Amino acid sequence: MSLPEVVSREQWRAARGELLVKEKAATRARDALNAERRGLPMVEIDAEYVFEGGDGKATLVDLFEGRDQLVVYHFMFAPEWDAGCRSCSAFLDQIGHLAHLKARGTTFAAVSRAPYTRILPFQARMGWTVPWYSSFGGDFNHDFEVTLEHEGEPFERPGISCFLRDRDRVFHTYSTYERGLDGLGSTTSLLDLTALGRQEEWEEPKGRASALGAPAGSECVRYHDEYEE
Repeated sequence: MSLPEVVSREQWRAARGELLVKEKAATRARDALNAERRGLPMVEIDAEYVFEGGDGKATLVDLFEGRDQLVVYHFMFAPEWDAGCRSCSAFLDQIGHLAHLKARGTTFAAVSRAPYTRILPFQARMGWTVPWYSSFGGDFNHDFEVTLEHEGEPFERPGISCFLRDRDRVFHTYSTYERGLDGLGSTTSLLDLTALGRQEEWEEPKGRASALGAPAGSECVRYHDEYEE
């Protein structure tokens, strides 16, 4: 095994300082990239998708649960599979308490092509409480390019899609796939993919921090049992 070089504390501090300069540059570059992402145009969704979840049939608007934003994790689970994808399962394992997303007016949900009757026992086995819906028999997975065709056969890939709601109108704002999911899973990393972002005053473009009409920002973070819907 190749291990790091052993040095004195002073040498480590010097090397750490050099790396810190690059880390701060990467943070500034990430902030700029997030701002550019929030500047993307959006597309209105005209298709009438139908999903099945714990409360029966649901539309795309229903998946928002009354909030302004929706982050969908495209969980690889084909109709003929007995269990969900292992890598997707590892991703869902790292999703934190959803109260922090909900406090930013953002709902998180998983969607798979498998019938809900297959999803439900696997979800119970994994112990997940994340909302999970089946898009079985519909075009949702194909339209958002997570179920693709290769030599006439469908295959799955993981992804995340973000949506913004204006009353009953729904807009697609962003999607990313496969390696684009690297480093995601925390509340802030998921909010960084959305049109409204973290809703912090320092974020660009200005004006979106108050878009939900409620206080936001890091100073408004609460224990997850202290938030009010």
